[in-house]
Amino acid sequence: MRAPAVQLHEITRRFGALTANDRVSCEIASGEIHALVGENGAGKSTLMHQLFGLLQPDSGEIRIDGRATRIADPAAAMALGFGMVHQHFMLVDTLTVAENVVLGREGAGAFGFFDRARAEREVAELGARYGLAVDPQARIARLSVGAQQRVEILKALARGARVLILDEPTAVLTPQEADELFVVLRALRAGGTSIVFITHKLTEVKALADRVTVMRAGRVVGSAPAEELSVEHIAEWMVGRVPAPLNERSSAAPGAPQIVCEQLDVRDDRGLPAIRGVSLSVRAGEIVGVAGVEGNGQHELLEAIAGLRPARAGRILIAGHVCTGGARAHRAAGLAHIPSDRLHRGLVPDFTLAENLMLGQQRGPRSGRGLWFGGSSMRAHALELLKAFDVRPVSPALQARRLSGGNQQKLIAARELSCAAQAILAAHPTRGVDLGAIDFLHRRLLAERDAGRAVLLISSELSELLALSDRIVVLYEGRIVHETTPAHTDERTLGLSMTGRSATGAHEALA
Repeated sequence: MRAPAVQLHEITRRFGALTANDRVSCEIASGEIHALVGENGAGKSTLMHQLFGLLQPDSGEIRIDGRATRIADPAAAMALGFGMVHQHFMLVDTLTVAENVVLGREGAGAFGFFDRARAEREVAELGARYGLAVDPQARIARLSVGAQQRVEILKALARGARVLILDEPTAVLTPQEADELFVVLRALRAGGTSIVFITHKLTEVKALADRVTVMRAGRVVGSAPAEELSVEHIAEWMVGRVPAPLNERSSAAPGAPQIVCEQLDVRDDRGLPAIRGVSLSVRAGEIVGVAGVEGNGQHELLEAIAGLRPARAGRILIAGHVCTGGARAHRAAGLAHIPSDRLHRGLVPDFTLAENLMLGQQRGPRSGRGLWFGGSSMRAHALELLKAFDVRPVSPALQARRLSGGNQQKLIAARELSCAAQAILAAHPTRGVDLGAIDFLHRRLLAERDAGRAVLLISSELSELLALSDRIVVLYEGRIVHETTPAHTDERTLGLSMTGRSATGAHEALA
């Protein structure tokens, strides 16, 4: 085994009564790709935040090249050779690639001015050296998600990172972009860089990692070379069991259309066309998946259907009702909405679980009235849903912000899937969610479909679309460019369609 670049020894970190890391020990070798996996709330991010100086351990020791080291803050971590690429990129959209890469260490050229040409040369040379080709003069706002990720990695390498921490790096990438990222990571490993790779995608762990460490409930439950572990073995470590495969699904028996878009035109926040003449329908008893690289109109489409963004032209029908009002009118027509941003669109973090479960139904009889608002009826309703959807802990009075990401997502699903809506808009329902919660949410969506609901599923996870959808449409530059079924396509073909290209025979003409 290679010599360890980093050793984490008996790390413990508490938040009040919660022990997020319980005597965690692991080693990261020089020049290895080390996968760190586990369910939401397992303690992975807390552990890495201590390694990057964002948090301090309550006890235990971090050793760098064998020497005990206190990492006081991110600046100290970067000085020690650590770089971290967060799941949500930390880039300034209005600046260029070169400006973002040198931000915070610009230096001064002649007469104290920023030397733009030198910065652009540095970024170009760095990109060529590591296979991270990106135009130094391009503005971040105009780059694809994959290119923005390359900029984040360049930022870390420009600061001399020799240990690179990547948090869910493929969550928003197409299969082709993920393949390109893997080529870069293998090249970095060959050059001696150590990489910590946090992911929920176990096939990626097997394809990329040299070593795997699995955490559960704040503890390390196993660590071994990746070649010695099967996907099933890793999954069992993560959740304490091997998740059963989804049962063979019955064929769809679609009924009347429940979600209809007719020649829909929608503008983005800048007033530019985002959805251009889109027509689609989702019938009762079917799941229609929407695939596309982020930034090609999915966000504006789902907001228009949810009543959160006005359409410039065309119309939307929910359960046969033409919807022209806001979100309340769309909901009253029969739409449930699992939003893509759970904290800003799906929950009020400071409200209790019981209060969050009543959102959208707060005028109903279960919520109570006046002085009796939030009484025993609301608590009983919350307890029933928390148990049915396996939200942990089962504590109606707990603030929603205290839940892990996966449990927050299940809380939203509990509210939206229990309101007997005929149409369901599910946007990235398992983004950033662990293996057990993914399995649970998939089964709930299939149950809704089998109960005769219409489900429009927007997801960046192609495997999710293929597993759940009866039909799949691909959005590119605001238009539907491809329609197919899971039986007649695969991830690679869908990935090509998402970038505006097509494989031979991949595209089917739309009527």
